[in-house]
Amino acid sequence: MQIALAPMEGLVDNILRDVLTRVGGIDWCVTEFIRINDQLLTPAYFHKFGPELLHGARTASGVPLRVQLLGSDPVCLAENAALACELGSEVIDLNFGCPAKTVNKSRGGAVLLKEPELLNQIVEHVRRAVPAHIPVTAKMRLGFDSPDGSLVCATALAEGGAEHIVVHARTKMDGYKPPAHWEWIPRVQEVVKVPVFANGDIWSVEDWRRCREISGVEDIMLGRGLVSRPDLARQIAAARAGEEVIEMSWAELLPLIQDFWLQAKDQMTARQSPGRLKQWLAMLTRNYPEAVVLFTALRRETELDQVSRLLGLPVAEAA
Repeated sequence: MQIALAPMEGLVDNILRDVLTRVGGIDWCVTEFIRINDQLLTPAYFHKFGPELLHGARTASGVPLRVQLLGSDPVCLAENAALACELGSEVIDLNFGCPAKTVNKSRGGAVLLKEPELLNQIVEHVRRAVPAHIPVTAKMRLGFDSPDGSLVCATALAEGGAEHIVVHARTKMDGYKPPAHWEWIPRVQEVVKVPVFANGDIWSVEDWRRCREISGVEDIMLGRGLVSRPDLARQIAAARAGEEVIEMSWAELLPLIQDFWLQAKDQMTARQSPGRLKQWLAMLTRNYPEAVVLFTALRRETELDQVSRLLGLPVAEAA
């Protein structure tokens, strides 16, 4: 069984990857998608999205990082995939699942599920461009507006050379509306010989058990569920091993929030960092009453030192 941390644009950046992989239970993680248009990107651009590439393509806790590319030009995607491998990525992941309108308008993400032949061409080109030992993988949704084409799309990806396929069990038009249609995942697995990962609406150990029963697959990718419950992967790994599931306390989580803030303050602008902290705190309110209190206190705060004080961090006072 593998448990992966999903690539979520504008949310799971290198800072949150660092914090979440430190908790345990995550086998690998993925960069936010790197958009490929019509040019070869610079190494600096790759490092912006995946600074872990400068450290062996690992987070500080040693969890492997994969580079994810998004685009529709097979040749340009292949060239950039080759560069990502030269920079240290040990796996190349291709995004065919992003539902964002701005992305889809520029022929990226889930809109390509309307063109299974192009999916196949993209994976084939990337597979040929990267070293033979580097796996090429793909993430898809069940379709654009209907799951009826999902089996054709999955087959196209597998025949193109994808070594596994992560299936977010919703269509593009579903967005993130519940429920995720886990019942389609075994149908996808039936038509491809490569492993299929289940993704979507796994918020708890109980959800994971139901997903496994319905989907029939062992491997999973966790997104919003893991961001809102940082020890979810650890809990699922314990449950899978037949061990006691011990939930993370607020006392254990708070130091991670504090460290997240310190890293955000160091790496982002004074305008960006409070917003990123609030974004994560808002998601934590789903499971932690203490996060509700903290989020309420911080909601309108923009002054960096005051944010630090509210988090219980020391602040150097002016003389």
